[in-house]
Amino acid sequence: MRQQRVVIVGAGIAGLLLATRLGERLGKAGRAHISLVDSHFTHVWKPLLHSLAAGTRDVNLQRISLLAHASGHGHVFEPGALVSVDREARRIQLGPLLAPDGRVAVAARELPYDWLVLALGSGIHDFGTPGVQEHAHAIDGQAQAERFNAALRSAILRAALQDTEVRVAIVGAGATGVQLAAELSELMEHASGFGDARMRRRLRLSLYESSPRVLAAFPEAVAMATHHTLTKLGFEVHTGMRVQAVTAGSVQLTDGQLHHADLTVWAAGIKAPDVLAHIPGLTANRAQQLQVLPCLQTTGDERILALGDCASLQLPDSEHALPPTAQVATQQAEHLARHLPALLQGRALPDFRHRDLGTLVSLARYGAYGTLGRAGVLPGHFLAGRVAQLGHAWLYQCHRAGVQGWGRASVVWLAEQLQRLAMPPIRMS
Repeated sequence: MRQQRVVIVGAGIAGLLLATRLGERLGKAGRAHISLVDSHFTHVWKPLLHSLAAGTRDVNLQRISLLAHASGHGHVFEPGALVSVDREARRIQLGPLLAPDGRVAVAARELPYDWLVLALGSGIHDFGTPGVQEHAHAIDGQAQAERFNAALRSAILRAALQDTEVRVAIVGAGATGVQLAAELSELMEHASGFGDARMRRRLRLSLYESSPRVLAAFPEAVAMATHHTLTKLGFEVHTGMRVQAVTAGSVQLTDGQLHHADLTVWAAGIKAPDVLAHIPGLTANRAQQLQVLPCLQTTGDERILALGDCASLQLPDSEHALPPTAQVATQQAEHLARHLPALLQGRALPDFRHRDLGTLVSLARYGAYGTLGRAGVLPGHFLAGRVAQLGHAWLYQCHRAGVQGWGRASVVWLAEQLQRLAMPPIRMS
């Protein structure tokens, strides 16, 4: 009897965790063929990208090789970007792989599936704002974080040699925006120890948020504490202001004000990949997220499931769809890892239940804030300081342990601590 083919597209938080669990449970036992598809060859925990972009964390220790990981966890890694889905033939089309010189290394190809799981995550939503694609940076992926870091290092070098400022505009004061701002402050403080004591004072950073407050999706206590920390660091925080255009050297507000910036980061809004909006028969919302049933099967095809940031799920007891967070993605991956084996045997998938464990935001070494969720003890209790920082670090270790095991995750953590003792705390070259 032929093995059923489960194809998981997207090696982010949800996709990699699901492929690992199904590979261990089904792939190694020969009960199913598990494939993981991604356009990148390595995985990095997305909530770390702001520190990689700032250069305050070594990207090499955080990367997980998808090819090596697959060989040890019972699934197959298929490199490539999803181009289209043929629902009738149950096949997906992957685009060609290009060599560094731009030539086609591997031609476009197709992969058959019996069950397709879409875990493509999300990227920025520029809402059609002029100049964003041409002049603003995003840090939704490793390549984007690396490009911003290279531009940042050039700006810092230029400021040091020409005795000028480093002007940074961050559009969007959600978790990514405020955490990046704090990381940039820590970067410049460390840079002051490399020959220019005035380096931190050269940083002129502004955040622009269209909502009435920063961290609009977080509890008010977390938002207020975060706002206070950002202003204490000397940043300009503009709330209730919308950016209507971005140029090579400025951001323009809807009231006509023009604010100069050497670097602009767009961290406002999310949108799922364009390919999802063009799958015939499936329903997507305005952010191109696929509508899914409570069991995580898409509304138009029971053979296609979606989870994480690229899925839109409004549970019966909620007024809004679940937020695109790492917490939701992880819980949905764990749900499918438990119940997909039964689905392959013909049984129905149970509905997903979200456990609200709370929220956390880490502002580099300047502090961390959060609240406990409804699913834990002391629901709604405000967290701050070292406890919140440890909680944020613990979430990352749990993610690594989920895909690599506690033994390997502990070794990587120890290696990072040793590297911090032996190497400069920031990346400047």
